[in-house]
Amino acid sequence: MVQELVLNNGVTMPALGLGVFQSAPEETAAAVETALKVGYRHIDTAAAYRNERQVGEGLRRSGVPRDDVFIETKVWVSDYGYDETLHAFEKATRKLGVDRLDLLILHQPATDRFDRTIAAYKALEKLLSDGAVRAIGVSNFMRHHLDDLLASTDIVPAVNQIELHPYFSQPDVQKADAEHGILTQAWSPIGGITFYPGWGEERRNVLQDPTIAAIATTHGKTPAQTMLRWQLQHGRSAIPKSTNPTRIAENFDVFDFELTPTQMTQMDALDTGVRNGPDPDVPRPAMFDMVIAED
Repeated sequence: MVQELVLNNGVTMPALGLGVFQSAPEETAAAVETALKVGYRHIDTAAAYRNERQVGEGLRRSGVPRDDVFIETKVWVSDYGYDETLHAFEKATRKLGVDRLDLLILHQPATDRFDRTIAAYKALEKLLSDGAVRAIGVSNFMRHHLDDLLASTDIVPAVNQIELHPYFSQPDVQKADAEHGILTQAWSPIGGITFYPGWGEERRNVLQDPTIAAIATTHGKTPAQTMLRWQLQHGRSAIPKSTNPTRIAENFDVFDFELTPTQMTQMDALDTGVRNGPDPDVPRPAMFDMVIAED
Protein backbone atom coordinates (compact mmCIF):
# COMPACT_ATOMS: atom_id res chain seq x y z
CA MET A 1 0.00 0.00 0.00
CA VAL A 2 1.29 3.47 -0.93
CA GLN A 3 2.44 5.49 2.08
CA GLU A 4 0.76 8.88 2.47
CA LEU A 5 1.82 12.00 4.33
CA VAL A 6 -0.40 14.68 5.83
CA LEU A 7 0.72 18.25 5.11
CA ASN A 8 0.44 21.03 7.66
CA ASN A 9 -2.87 22.20 6.18
CA GLY A 10 -4.43 18.72 6.35
CA VAL A 11 -3.96 17.84 2.68
CA THR A 12 -2.84 14.25 2.08
CA MET A 13 0.03 13.59 -0.33
CA PRO A 14 1.49 10.27 -1.54
CA ALA A 15 4.98 10.05 -0.05
CA LEU A 16 6.56 8.65 -3.21
CA GLY A 17 6.23 10.42 -6.53
CA LEU A 18 7.70 10.36 -10.02
CA GLY A 19 10.09 13.21 -10.77
CA VAL A 20 10.58 14.40 -14.34
CA PHE A 21 13.61 16.68 -13.99
CA GLN A 22 15.77 16.29 -17.11
CA SER A 23 13.18 13.99 -18.69
CA ALA A 24 13.11 14.84 -22.37
CA PRO A 25 9.67 16.05 -23.48
CA GLU A 26 9.40 13.19 -25.98
CA GLU A 27 9.93 10.67 -23.13
CA THR A 28 7.94 12.35 -20.37
CA ALA A 29 4.39 11.44 -21.39
CA ALA A 30 5.29 7.74 -21.64
CA ALA A 31 7.10 7.84 -18.28
CA VAL A 32 4.10 9.44 -16.55
CA GLU A 33 1.68 7.01 -18.17
CA THR A 34 3.86 4.06 -17.10
CA ALA A 35 4.21 5.37 -13.55
CA LEU A 36 0.49 5.87 -13.09
CA LYS A 37 -0.23 2.38 -14.41
CA VAL A 38 2.37 0.97 -12.00
CA GLY A 39 0.62 2.66 -9.09
CA TYR A 40 2.22 6.06 -8.57
CA ARG A 41 -0.28 8.76 -7.67
CA HIS A 42 2.10 11.70 -7.34
CA ILE A 43 3.91 13.48 -10.18
CA ASP A 44 6.44 16.30 -9.68
CA THR A 45 7.29 18.67 -12.53
CA ALA A 46 8.26 22.32 -12.99
CA ALA A 47 7.92 25.16 -15.46
CA ALA A 48 11.71 25.14 -15.93
CA TYR A 49 11.68 21.46 -16.93
CA ARG A 50 9.70 22.39 -20.05
CA ASN A 51 7.64 19.21 -19.91
CA GLU A 52 4.45 20.18 -18.06
CA ARG A 53 2.43 19.67 -21.24
CA GLN A 54 3.75 16.12 -21.57
CA VAL A 55 2.97 15.39 -17.92
CA GLY A 56 -0.64 16.32 -18.63
CA GLU A 57 -0.61 14.15 -21.74
CA GLY A 58 0.69 11.18 -19.76
CA LEU A 59 -2.01 11.69 -17.14
CA ARG A 60 -4.75 11.65 -19.77
CA ARG A 61 -3.29 8.64 -21.58
CA SER A 62 -3.10 6.66 -18.34
CA GLY A 63 -6.86 6.72 -17.83
CA VAL A 64 -6.36 7.43 -14.12
CA PRO A 65 -8.90 10.03 -12.92
CA ARG A 66 -7.42 13.49 -12.40
CA ASP A 67 -8.63 13.65 -8.80
CA ASP A 68 -6.68 10.49 -7.97
CA VAL A 69 -3.32 12.05 -8.89
CA PHE A 70 -1.36 14.57 -6.81
CA ILE A 71 0.18 17.06 -9.26
CA GLU A 72 3.05 19.22 -8.07
CA THR A 73 4.82 21.88 -10.10
CA LYS A 74 7.14 24.84 -9.55
CA VAL A 75 7.28 28.50 -10.50
CA TRP A 76 10.59 29.53 -12.07
CA VAL A 77 12.40 32.66 -10.83
CA SER A 78 11.84 34.62 -14.05
CA ASP A 79 8.12 34.49 -13.21
CA TYR A 80 8.58 35.76 -9.63
CA GLY A 81 6.58 38.78 -8.56
CA TYR A 82 2.95 38.94 -7.49
CA ASP A 83 1.17 39.36 -10.84
CA GLU A 84 3.83 37.39 -12.66
CA THR A 85 3.37 34.39 -10.38
CA LEU A 86 -0.41 34.49 -10.70
CA HIS A 87 0.15 34.32 -14.45
CA ALA A 88 2.68 31.50 -13.98
CA PHE A 89 -0.10 29.48 -12.37
CA GLU A 90 -2.28 30.09 -15.43
CA LYS A 91 0.52 28.95 -17.74
CA ALA A 92 1.15 25.80 -15.70
CA THR A 93 -2.48 24.72 -15.50
CA ARG A 94 -2.99 25.40 -19.20
CA LYS A 95 -0.02 23.20 -20.12
CA LEU A 96 -0.98 20.47 -17.68
CA GLY A 97 -4.60 20.57 -18.80
CA VAL A 98 -5.98 20.88 -15.27
CA ASP A 99 -8.01 23.49 -13.41
CA ARG A 100 -6.34 23.15 -10.02
CA LEU A 101 -2.92 22.17 -8.71
CA ASP A 102 -2.34 20.01 -5.66
CA LEU A 103 0.96 21.67 -4.77
CA LEU A 104 2.61 24.76 -6.23
CA ILE A 105 6.06 25.75 -4.99
CA LEU A 106 8.75 28.36 -5.64
CA HIS A 107 11.69 26.70 -7.40
CA GLN A 108 14.54 28.71 -5.85
CA PRO A 109 14.96 31.31 -3.09
CA ALA A 110 16.54 33.79 -5.56
CA THR A 111 18.56 35.38 -2.77
CA ASP A 112 19.75 38.33 -4.84
CA ARG A 113 16.15 39.40 -5.59
CA PHE A 114 14.37 38.15 -2.51
CA ASP A 115 11.77 40.92 -2.66
CA ARG A 116 10.47 39.24 -5.80
CA THR A 117 10.52 35.89 -4.01
CA ILE A 118 8.34 37.34 -1.24
CA ALA A 119 5.93 38.81 -3.79
CA ALA A 120 5.77 35.46 -5.58
CA TYR A 121 4.97 33.64 -2.35
CA LYS A 122 2.21 36.12 -1.54
CA ALA A 123 0.72 35.21 -4.92
CA LEU A 124 0.83 31.55 -3.86
CA GLU A 125 -1.02 32.52 -0.68
CA LYS A 126 -3.69 34.19 -2.83
CA LEU A 127 -4.02 31.09 -5.02
CA LEU A 128 -4.36 28.95 -1.91
CA SER A 129 -7.05 31.16 -0.38
CA ASP A 130 -8.94 31.12 -3.69
CA GLY A 131 -8.86 27.30 -3.83
CA ALA A 132 -6.82 27.29 -7.04
CA VAL A 133 -4.13 25.21 -5.32
CA ARG A 134 -4.49 22.78 -2.43
CA ALA A 135 -1.07 23.45 -0.88
CA ILE A 136 1.91 25.76 -1.40
CA GLY A 137 5.60 25.44 -0.68
CA VAL A 138 9.18 26.19 -1.57
CA SER A 139 12.26 24.46 -2.95
CA ASN A 140 15.94 24.77 -2.09
CA PHE A 141 15.26 27.06 0.88
CA MET A 142 17.85 26.96 3.66
CA ARG A 143 17.04 27.83 7.27
CA HIS A 144 17.73 31.57 6.83
CA HIS A 145 15.63 31.70 3.67
CA LEU A 146 12.72 30.18 5.59
CA ASP A 147 13.19 32.67 8.42
CA ASP A 148 13.16 35.60 6.01
CA LEU A 149 10.13 34.24 4.16
CA LEU A 150 8.10 33.60 7.30
CA ALA A 151 8.86 37.09 8.60
CA SER A 152 7.13 38.66 5.59
CA THR A 153 4.28 36.24 4.78
CA ASP A 154 1.29 34.68 6.52
CA ILE A 155 1.17 30.99 5.56
CA VAL A 156 3.86 28.48 6.49
CA PRO A 157 4.95 26.45 3.45
CA ALA A 158 3.61 22.91 3.41
CA VAL A 159 6.71 21.50 1.68
CA ASN A 160 10.38 22.35 1.22
CA GLN A 161 11.91 20.36 -1.62
CA ILE A 162 15.69 20.08 -1.24
CA GLU A 163 18.60 17.98 -2.45
CA LEU A 164 18.68 15.07 -0.03
CA HIS A 165 20.33 11.66 -0.26
CA PRO A 166 22.64 9.60 1.99
CA TYR A 167 25.73 11.60 0.98
CA PHE A 168 24.02 14.98 1.54
CA SER A 169 21.17 14.96 4.02
CA GLN A 170 21.08 18.63 5.10
CA PRO A 171 20.21 17.97 8.77
CA ASP A 172 20.00 21.68 9.65
CA VAL A 173 17.44 22.32 6.92
CA GLN A 174 15.49 19.24 7.93
CA LYS A 175 15.48 20.48 11.52
CA ALA A 176 14.27 23.92 10.45
CA ASP A 177 11.51 22.34 8.38
CA ALA A 178 10.42 20.21 11.34
CA GLU A 179 10.41 23.20 13.68
CA HIS A 180 7.96 24.97 11.39
CA GLY A 181 5.85 21.92 10.54
CA ILE A 182 7.13 21.86 6.95
CA LEU A 183 7.45 18.51 5.18
CA THR A 184 10.91 17.85 3.75
CA GLN A 185 10.78 16.48 0.21
CA ALA A 186 13.90 14.99 -1.36
CA TRP A 187 14.97 15.75 -4.88
CA SER A 188 17.81 13.54 -6.12
CA PRO A 189 16.69 11.05 -3.44
CA ILE A 190 19.06 8.35 -4.67
CA GLY A 191 21.96 10.74 -5.24
CA GLY A 192 21.87 10.97 -9.00
CA ILE A 193 25.26 12.02 -10.37
CA THR A 194 24.10 13.22 -13.78
CA PHE A 195 22.38 16.31 -12.39
CA TYR A 196 23.82 19.77 -12.79
CA PRO A 197 26.90 19.40 -15.00
CA GLY A 198 29.64 21.65 -13.72
CA TRP A 199 28.95 21.09 -10.02
CA GLY A 200 30.89 18.49 -8.04
CA GLU A 201 32.56 16.73 -10.96
CA GLU A 202 34.53 14.53 -8.54
CA ARG A 203 31.51 13.48 -6.51
CA ARG A 204 30.99 9.82 -5.69
CA ASN A 205 28.12 7.74 -6.97
CA VAL A 206 25.87 6.92 -4.02
CA LEU A 207 24.49 3.92 -5.92
CA GLN A 208 27.93 2.30 -5.65
CA ASP A 209 28.32 2.81 -1.91
CA PRO A 210 29.37 -0.51 -0.26
CA THR A 211 27.40 0.10 2.93
CA ILE A 212 24.18 0.66 1.00
CA ALA A 213 24.91 -2.31 -1.25
CA ALA A 214 25.37 -4.59 1.77
CA ILE A 215 22.13 -3.41 3.35
CA ALA A 216 20.30 -3.85 0.05
CA THR A 217 21.54 -7.43 -0.26
CA THR A 218 20.09 -8.40 3.13
CA HIS A 219 16.64 -7.39 1.89
CA GLY A 220 16.93 -8.68 -1.66
CA LYS A 221 16.57 -5.12 -2.93
CA THR A 222 18.65 -2.73 -5.04
CA PRO A 223 20.66 0.19 -3.62
CA ALA A 224 18.13 2.59 -5.18
CA GLN A 225 15.21 0.85 -3.48
CA THR A 226 17.14 0.85 -0.21
CA MET A 227 17.73 4.60 -0.39
CA LEU A 228 14.09 5.28 -1.16
CA ARG A 229 13.08 3.13 1.79
CA TRP A 230 15.50 5.14 3.97
CA GLN A 231 13.81 8.35 2.83
CA LEU A 232 10.31 7.04 3.54
CA GLN A 233 11.17 5.65 6.97
CA HIS A 234 12.46 9.07 7.94
CA GLY A 235 9.03 10.46 7.12
CA ARG A 236 10.13 12.34 4.04
CA SER A 237 8.66 12.58 0.57
CA ALA A 238 10.84 11.37 -2.31
CA ILE A 239 10.50 11.96 -6.04
CA PRO A 240 12.90 9.67 -7.94
CA LYS A 241 13.26 10.40 -11.64
CA SER A 242 13.37 7.80 -14.39
CA THR A 243 12.05 7.30 -17.90
CA ASN A 244 12.99 3.61 -17.92
CA PRO A 245 9.84 1.49 -17.38
CA THR A 246 11.74 -1.17 -15.42
CA ARG A 247 13.31 1.37 -13.07
CA ILE A 248 10.03 3.26 -12.67
CA ALA A 249 8.44 0.04 -11.44
CA GLU A 250 11.47 -0.86 -9.33
CA ASN A 251 11.47 2.51 -7.58
CA PHE A 252 7.84 1.98 -6.61
CA ASP A 253 8.50 -1.48 -5.16
CA VAL A 254 9.64 -0.20 -1.76
CA PHE A 255 6.64 -0.78 0.47
CA ASP A 256 7.22 -4.47 1.29
CA PHE A 257 10.34 -4.27 3.45
CA GLU A 258 11.70 -2.26 6.37
CA LEU A 259 15.21 -1.19 7.30
CA THR A 260 16.32 -1.95 10.84
CA PRO A 261 17.24 0.89 13.24
CA THR A 262 20.89 -0.12 12.87
CA GLN A 263 20.68 0.03 9.08
CA MET A 264 19.02 3.44 9.25
CA THR A 265 21.84 4.69 11.49
CA GLN A 266 24.47 3.27 9.14
CA MET A 267 22.94 5.14 6.22
CA ASP A 268 22.57 8.34 8.22
CA ALA A 269 26.32 8.19 8.95
CA LEU A 270 27.18 8.36 5.23
CA ASP A 271 26.53 12.12 5.01
CA THR A 272 29.53 13.99 3.58
CA GLY A 273 28.09 17.48 3.76
CA VAL A 274 28.91 17.96 0.07
CA ARG A 275 26.07 18.87 -2.28
CA ASN A 276 25.78 17.59 -5.85
CA GLY A 277 23.83 20.56 -7.11
CA PRO A 278 24.31 24.34 -6.94
CA ASP A 279 24.35 26.25 -3.66
CA PRO A 280 21.06 28.17 -3.26
CA ASP A 281 22.96 31.02 -1.57
CA VAL A 282 25.15 31.71 -4.62
CA PRO A 283 23.42 34.25 -6.91
CA ARG A 284 22.97 33.11 -10.49
CA PRO A 285 21.59 36.10 -12.41
CA ALA A 286 21.36 34.02 -15.58
CA MET A 287 18.44 32.14 -13.98
CA PHE A 288 16.29 35.17 -14.66
CA ASP A 289 17.01 34.98 -18.38
CA MET A 290 14.94 31.84 -18.85
CA VAL A 291 11.61 32.66 -20.49
CA ILE A 292 8.77 30.32 -19.58
CA ALA A 293 6.59 29.88 -22.65
CA GLU A 294 2.87 30.62 -22.57
CA ASP A 295 1.87 27.28 -24.12
